[in-house]
Amino acid sequence: MLLRKWFGRVAAGFAAIGLMGAAAAREAPRTHVAAKSVAGPGLWKLQDRDTTIYLFGTIHTLPAGAKWRTKAFDAAFGSAKELMIEVGNIDDEQAVAGELGKAGLAEGLPPLLERVPAAKRPAIKAAIAKSGFPPAAFDRMKSWMAALVLLNVTLKDIGLDPERGVERALITEWKAKGGKVEGFETAADQFGFLNSVSQEAQNKFLEAAADSPEAAKKQFAAMLKAWKAGDVAGIARTFDDETQMSAELRDVLMKKRNARWAAWLAERMKKPGTVFVAVGAGHLAGADSVQRMLAARGLKAVRVQ
Repeated sequence: MLLRKWFGRVAAGFAAIGLMGAAAAREAPRTHVAAKSVAGPGLWKLQDRDTTIYLFGTIHTLPAGAKWRTKAFDAAFGSAKELMIEVGNIDDEQAVAGELGKAGLAEGLPPLLERVPAAKRPAIKAAIAKSGFPPAAFDRMKSWMAALVLLNVTLKDIGLDPERGVERALITEWKAKGGKVEGFETAADQFGFLNSVSQEAQNKFLEAAADSPEAAKKQFAAMLKAWKAGDVAGIARTFDDETQMSAELRDVLMKKRNARWAAWLAERMKKPGTVFVAVGAGHLAGADSVQRMLAARGLKAVRVQ
């Protein structure tokens, strides 16, 4: 389901286009006394004398009417002076679409259907027919880009709209009060990560885009249930199953990115202020979580929700 999560992150731009680390963390100088945890999507805190960083795990698309905000979330978000998300320019649809076209299109590629096993071709072909793009257009798309486009079909089939994702809500609210949104990465960076993986790994992404609407709906329901409950183990199981198919995908899309973010967070703790960090919940769960990488640096993220 990571692909669906990824598409939820970039789809709006295209259309104009993850075990608890804190539990394993050792005591360190920059540690805060644990607060009583309350139910809701996972929220952690790094704190010392003059710096507080909240880590909130998001889900990038939501069904209409989904309720997820809590008093603990609102207090943390309301106290922040800086907002940091995964992709700083995600709401610049023109820029995202332009970067996608530059990174995701190429000449001389094999026909798209030849890049997946024969058993997957009928599902891919059916999704192409629903996409609104001529079939020949997909042959110019790199496999990861075609997967993103086809995932839009799946999202629509199961009634999801990336415009309803958590990040969209946070960005809108933040900008309404005059705040500037910062990002660990840009859209160009993210497409670059996908470009950096082998053709075999890209094709695995493409294969994952061929889920039936029934399977996708069931899988998303499991994701949503785990996320709303703050079930970190459940998130680790459901949010990043595609990366489990390939060590290369996991290394590029999870481990290396989490390591870079942990390095940024450790450096940011040296400056005073309150920062709210909102990233995909899969990055805050599992053996390669940001919290575990922070723990290795002597920083303990304490769970507050």
